[in-house]
Amino acid sequence: MPATFPRRRVLHLAAGAALIGAPAVWRSALAQSRPLRPTPSQTEGPFYPLDIPDDHDADLLRHGTLVTTRGTPATVEGSVVDLDGRAVRGAVVEIWQCDVDGVYNHPGDPRRHDPAFQGFGRTPVDADARWRFRTLRPVPYSGRTPHIHVKVRLGARELLTTQLYVEGDPGNERDFLWRRLRDDERALITVPFRPAADGVRATFPIVVRT
Repeated sequence: MPATFPRRRVLHLAAGAALIGAPAVWRSALAQSRPLRPTPSQTEGPFYPLDIPDDHDADLLRHGTLVTTRGTPATVEGSVVDLDGRAVRGAVVEIWQCDVDGVYNHPGDPRRHDPAFQGFGRTPVDADARWRFRTLRPVPYSGRTPHIHVKVRLGARELLTTQLYVEGDPGNERDFLWRRLRDDERALITVPFRPAADGVRATFPIVVRT
């Protein structure tokens, strides 16, 4: 059954969205209103790249000269702030996920990966600590509900590794990693993928300890 999300989830997302779009003075006021909860960490999993590919930009729908035409395009975006709501400038966000057939671009997954899907991306945040990727709406594969792996770095430090889930997906309740989380933790990393003119769109505000 679809997950129900407590009021703190609404407050967390509202604060994150406000921090993304508000002028600096508003962000400062919002940051002082209350401390934010850190985004829960989750396992990196076995398919983080052994070597970062040459093409690792924020557009995973293009891999070199190839463009994937399979699956549902998705824009995934958000911000990186600290527990006080301040932008974490200089942060770098990485994502990686399987292709539309549930295959990772990794030697540990022996199946044939869609060569047109990049599978891994990395982008620095902008001056307001915002980030954005073009990718695919995640799909399930054997034993796992749809998810996108997310990592945040600041210089040589790794601030967070987590997984982003699709709100309302029926596979969530059967997923062993999603089920290990408390309801309030699930709410912070499970977001809606809403229809948009260019596919679907999801907003994922990230809060890290610095």
